[in-house]
Amino acid sequence: MKEITYDAVIIGGGAAGMAAALELQKQGISSAILEREERLGGILLQCIHNGFGLTEFKEELTGPEYAENFFTRVIDNDISIFLETTVTEIKRDQKDLRVFCVNSRDGLIRINCRAVVLAMGCRERNRGNLRIPGTRPAGIFTAGLAQRLINMDGYVPGKDVFIIGSGDIGLIMARRMVWSGCKVHGVAEILPYPSGLTRNIVQCLKDFDIPLYLSHIVSKIYGRHRVEGVDVTPLVNGIPDEANSFFVECDTLLLSAGLIPENELSKEAGVRLNPQTRGPLVDSTMMTNVEGIFAAGNVLHVHDIVDYVTEEARRTGRYAAKYLQGSRPAAQVKVKAGKNVRYVNPAMFNPEKPDKLYLRSLIVKNQAVLEILVDGNLIRQIKQRHIQPSEMISLPLNETDVDTSLFKTDSVMEVNIL
Repeated sequence: MKEITYDAVIIGGGAAGMAAALELQKQGISSAILEREERLGGILLQCIHNGFGLTEFKEELTGPEYAENFFTRVIDNDISIFLETTVTEIKRDQKDLRVFCVNSRDGLIRINCRAVVLAMGCRERNRGNLRIPGTRPAGIFTAGLAQRLINMDGYVPGKDVFIIGSGDIGLIMARRMVWSGCKVHGVAEILPYPSGLTRNIVQCLKDFDIPLYLSHIVSKIYGRHRVEGVDVTPLVNGIPDEANSFFVECDTLLLSAGLIPENELSKEAGVRLNPQTRGPLVDSTMMTNVEGIFAAGNVLHVHDIVDYVTEEARRTGRYAAKYLQGSRPAAQVKVKAGKNVRYVNPAMFNPEKPDKLYLRSLIVKNQAVLEILVDGNLIRQIKQRHIQPSEMISLPLNETDVDTSLFKTDSVMEVNIL
């Protein structure tokens, strides 16, 4: 077994992994990126549409352009990169962490380190997660797989398309399929509101006259060898109204019904997960319950904008570096998701060093108010012109926003949406 030692190991070479590695390198920490694909960039490489980088680079880029801006810097900073390398296990002994991985070049490798940053991203829900009745014909793809087939491999998966779920990848693929000469018959969304960004609803559906069926499900798939069509059923008070179902003839079904953080490796390492996000629970420094293991990006919670992924991962790299340099917060308090809030990340807050909170709403509302309380005492209110569950809220806090005298050892910070 080959044995190597670094200060830190980053698992995943997408936007989060590269941003964390660059921050660690900036702080003088030796690190290695482990990536299972043949190149760095992650999901960005198949996202050939523009709209990336408006916050991070102040210009509109495609996914590959955004990735290139990072991996050229990773290479220039002499960060170790292990491509086509699969991590099989993370173990912690009394002092250090051991990362076991394998590739065709080196065989089995053990990397000794003092910190690990989890940046494995997320995966799509598949048909098994949705439990749609019917046979198992060809022509059913997750939207991300269809995106890869068209944008990277040059294959068009079908000609007559229907899409389940209004997640951003599905919306973008609706437009992409039209551009490829296909007919997109519609998008069915189980919720009464879209699951994707408003700009994607407008640019990918409305601009192409593609119907969006809110509060609808695909209740049955037809076809033995290839998809022949689907039944689309409206929901009334959450109950399928089968009398008003309608049939859509199609040869391809794309699934865009949500993303799940990729956390099998995390669970095996003993990392505690948040039942709401299915990502790790992290403290104010982005560290999990396993000392020395940090998390950032879509493996922590699913982001809607890659610029937020980069921002969060950079913070995580900075905190990991401080941990390796012996710095830990003196006190942290719990953060609670209150009224109309699905979750808040991170799950702990350091009153002495306030930082950003990320949260998602449970409601759609115009002229909303974010309310932050400590032990029931209101410390800040922030007005929001519009909120919806599909758009993550980034909430910066600084020393002027926080009265440290209000915090006790057992205090709880609560975030509400009114």
